[in-house]
Amino acid sequence: MDISQFRREYLKGGLSRNSLDDDPIQQFSTWFGQARATDTPDPTAMVLATVDAAGQPSQRTVLLKYFDENGFVFFTNYGSRKAHEIAANRKVSLLFVWLELERQVQINGCAEKISTAESARYFMSRPRDSQVAAWVSSQSHGLSSRQMLMQKFAEMKQKFGEGKVPLPSFWGGYRVVPAEIEFWQGRENRLHDRFLYRLSSEGGWAIERLSP
Repeated sequence: MDISQFRREYLKGGLSRNSLDDDPIQQFSTWFGQARATDTPDPTAMVLATVDAAGQPSQRTVLLKYFDENGFVFFTNYGSRKAHEIAANRKVSLLFVWLELERQVQINGCAEKISTAESARYFMSRPRDSQVAAWVSSQSHGLSSRQMLMQKFAEMKQKFGEGKVPLPSFWGGYRVVPAEIEFWQGRENRLHDRFLYRLSSEGGWAIERLSP
């Protein structure tokens, strides 16, 4: 199938150095707020890229749960493929794609486990069925059928009854501590605006415009 003529122009805005915040976390917060204020579906969705011990990259979409000056936090099963790959290589990449705004944000850095207490605080805020589901799924492992999955879910719901659902020992959060953050704004004729924030050894951020 030839789709080479499928194209459109990006005309919704531009990005200049003068319009950027000196702090990339503040700049991200501004863009994230604008994505939330538009019809952008799932603005918290981000592609997480990891690399296994053999050098094979893999990607999946996860949800950002909170962020601050310390990094960007998501949650997962610690037995999942992503968790095993992070254990082998902590360097990861995140990608937010907000097509309605013709924007992308790429974050490169290292992932680290957050504390059990921090994971527990978030876990207790989840809907009860989501808490139960965390106990059910052996994420990334083989599954004979969906019927088996739903049977396990029903069994776990019965096990916990109306009581408190505890935090599984195999489930929790990661914080991606950024070393580079790139902001991309689509422009006409593919002459896009790109600005890269790179963390210096002194702890400050250097900002560079990149060629599209």
